[in-house]
Amino acid sequence: MGITVSQMRYDYISRYWNKFGDNGFKKLINDGAFCRNVRYNYLFTQAAPGMATIATGAVPAVHGIIADEWYDKVKKIAVKAAADEKVKALGGSYDMGFYSPHRVVSSTVSDELRFASPTSRVISIALDPEPAVLAGGHSANAAYWFDPNNGGWMSSTWYMDSLPRWVANFNNKKIADVYLSEMWNPLLPLDQYSESLPDRNDYEKGIQGQITFPYDLNKLTQKKKERRNYDLLRFVPSGNTYTKDFAINVILNDSLGMRPVTDILYITFAASGNAGVLYGNKSVEMEDLFLRLDKDIAHFLNFIDETLGRENVLVFLTADRGIAYIPGYLEQSRVPSGVFNANQAMALLSSYLNILYGKADWISYYKNQQLYLNQQLIEDSKLSLEQFQTTAANFLVQFTGVANAVTASTLQQSNFTSGILWKIQNNYNQKRSGDVILHLEPGWIEKTENATAANSSWAYDSHVPLIWYGWKIRRQNINTLYDPACIAPTLSVFLDIMFPNGSAGNTIMELIQ
Repeated sequence: MGITVSQMRYDYISRYWNKFGDNGFKKLINDGAFCRNVRYNYLFTQAAPGMATIATGAVPAVHGIIADEWYDKVKKIAVKAAADEKVKALGGSYDMGFYSPHRVVSSTVSDELRFASPTSRVISIALDPEPAVLAGGHSANAAYWFDPNNGGWMSSTWYMDSLPRWVANFNNKKIADVYLSEMWNPLLPLDQYSESLPDRNDYEKGIQGQITFPYDLNKLTQKKKERRNYDLLRFVPSGNTYTKDFAINVILNDSLGMRPVTDILYITFAASGNAGVLYGNKSVEMEDLFLRLDKDIAHFLNFIDETLGRENVLVFLTADRGIAYIPGYLEQSRVPSGVFNANQAMALLSSYLNILYGKADWISYYKNQQLYLNQQLIEDSKLSLEQFQTTAANFLVQFTGVANAVTASTLQQSNFTSGILWKIQNNYNQKRSGDVILHLEPGWIEKTENATAANSSWAYDSHVPLIWYGWKIRRQNINTLYDPACIAPTLSVFLDIMFPNGSAGNTIMELIQ
């Protein structure tokens, strides 16, 4: 069983430890194996690459999920990591059904399990479609995600021809309406959230502009055109609770772990990531969200122990990435930080290229620190693509906050074995990556409508917890350096199956010796 907590920084465990109950995160750590030094070893620590790395044991250069979104150089359009126009919605709204794992180019640990044991079942769930789809792999029996248009759970025709009756019955209970009729009040008196900034501060974006407790979820989701704004559930603690409720129903209705074969269930608690970029990691809202998630995990572990038995279930818990401090907070503390205005940089670069090479659309696309040049135009103009990339990179690296601007040509012609360029190369896929890749300095984020972000190789984005619990796991702290690509091969050893075909992660020897 894989549990992924979106944007859970490593330091959240120690930061909130004294406020956690005894049966959630503390139970996992006190009764399990805690890997304390686990870091992603590539550049773009976004949700989709993180989930694909956990599932495949490979880096983005190999599994192909280089970012949440990238530019298709052949079709000349932006594509999302799990989007698929060839599949259709099941049990939900039409526009939320176009998702499948077809862009993952290597196998996952669940694929290998299904090859070895065809009767095993693999199910993956998350509020957001991307983690549900990417974690489950190509051969999953089902991936379910939340439909923000009606509050139910849905899937796509990649997995099945029709939604199981029990899922439809679960949706008919309208549990989302119950959760969205509640108030979100802090669990504790506000003055006890000493690990966080004051509830009212200058750094948060909030939900619909609201940045302080209490949150009247019913009012915030009042019906517009006869439809409630269910999307809010993706940003509040009850979204995690709703995910946990559905996970329990998946186990009971699909009889996971109740047959003489190995099954896999992936659960992604996505509300922390969705809320994190709005409030930042020093907010009361995020602290409260994790204290409530601790209770949800405690309830879920208790259900597992009573229903399946701890000795029959292997659980790992990790995160798809961390999250940066809000730059304004760091600036107040006189720590170097800032916001890189990519739109401004691209406008200036475009003007510069027009001066050098003549007025034309030299830039095809830019998103999340990846610049895609108009390669066809450059070729037609009989210019050197490599020199053009170098010219653009040399211009962009001069901007304040940019640590590195690396060309695709450099990454194709070199083999880095350590340092920042090695991490950038681990993220580089020749078919999918941009012509120039930017890496920002520590403490810097790219300007967006959010308060903060996760998209770097620095410790706050790359260092995540990894906890193992249950079957064959003995209590221990593991301080060896690993990266989350170790999860899939370690599971493969436990299950005595083939490693995923692109896997390059190290097996955690301390667990299996």
